[in-house]
Amino acid sequence: MREGSLEAPTRHVIDWTNPDYIDETKLDAEMRRQFDICHGCRRCFNLCDSFPRLFDLVDATGDDEVHNVKSSDFKSVVDACTLCDMCYMTKCPYVPPHEFNIDFPHLMLRYRVAERAKKGTPFWDKELTETDRNGALASFVPGLANWASKRGNGLTRPLMEKVAGVAKDVELPKFHGKTFQALAKANPPAVNADAPAKARKAVIYATCFANYNNPEIGTAALSVLAKNGVKAEVVYPACCGMPQLEQGDIARVAEKAKEISKALRPYIDAGNDVIALVPSCALMMKSEWPLIVPDDENVKVLARATYDISEYIVDIATKEGLAPGLQAGASVALHFACHARAQNMGAKAAEMLKLIPQADVAIIERCSGHGGSWGVKKANFEVATKFARQTVRKAADANKTYLASECPLAGKHIAQGLGTGENAKSVDPLHPIQIFAKAYGL
Repeated sequence: MREGSLEAPTRHVIDWTNPDYIDETKLDAEMRRQFDICHGCRRCFNLCDSFPRLFDLVDATGDDEVHNVKSSDFKSVVDACTLCDMCYMTKCPYVPPHEFNIDFPHLMLRYRVAERAKKGTPFWDKELTETDRNGALASFVPGLANWASKRGNGLTRPLMEKVAGVAKDVELPKFHGKTFQALAKANPPAVNADAPAKARKAVIYATCFANYNNPEIGTAALSVLAKNGVKAEVVYPACCGMPQLEQGDIARVAEKAKEISKALRPYIDAGNDVIALVPSCALMMKSEWPLIVPDDENVKVLARATYDISEYIVDIATKEGLAPGLQAGASVALHFACHARAQNMGAKAAEMLKLIPQADVAIIERCSGHGGSWGVKKANFEVATKFARQTVRKAADANKTYLASECPLAGKHIAQGLGTGENAKSVDPLHPIQIFAKAYGL
């Protein structure tokens, strides 16, 4: 084994069905083992608040030793983790196969699974992450739902903060009256039969966000695919389970993995590629599900067949070539979303946007600090805002026409930061595929 983990990193299967996984004594021993190595390295001090909290706990002991930190104090470290995976992917020199075997995000996940087994999930935390149910209900009365959730609503937002713990100052996603699935079925785009990639066919996994909150992401993706000859069908069996993973409800994630992979398997067997519109969902399907249900053949097949939407467009450009018609001159400040980086596929959104003639793309490789449902909570919003400041500053300094992020929640969080302060400006964040569709004039 070479020092510095110079081999390609790998991840172990998540042994969540083993009773030892949630055994308090064994978990505490493993946390102390990994924390001791993290304390000795401190390379991740500026990634998120978990590491400063850990190092402050160690420093406060007076002898700089992890073994003197109270086990009850570890919860503050765990609570600050957004499962962004950036420590594992970009900073830690000791990830497996290194003998130190450090996987900080999955250690935080293990703690949450054990905590949930012992105490359950708080009621409002659980209800907040029922994205399919919430989206379906809101789609019946989108005007009312958006009024109630609008930042600045002095009647509803303080109540939401007090009752459900949702920060009254955080910008929340809007809802639509028609889902992406319904829009795609009602108005499918004409497929370009002369495009170089006309032999391809794909199924788009809609994701809960594109389906209920921002169908424009999906319609843009459908239009770009059709322009390039790809016949695509929209399918959405259920949410990928990332919100439940954040809460340690790993059994629920396993159920979703089996359900969705079973539903998508016939499409794959029929020769379809699978495209996810949001990087968190692509990461779940490619990486997390195979570690949670490693023996499920449908999950294995789906992981091999799944593409992120930006990754798929770049793949077309590389192998067949794109259909002509891209208009020059896109000017974009592009946030490189953490869960896109964690897929270990390169900066595909940047590669895609640079396929636009004379594109001017400034890449921002910093976390937005939002972390999905984590960042909307009152307990976390101040920390999320603090860690977004440098990202917001870089977006402002880039001074581009468009702000884009593959993670819609990250884009919204950065835009909210740009809309505050002395030089505030209103920005409508876009997914990169929306900008690509605009370049095609779609």
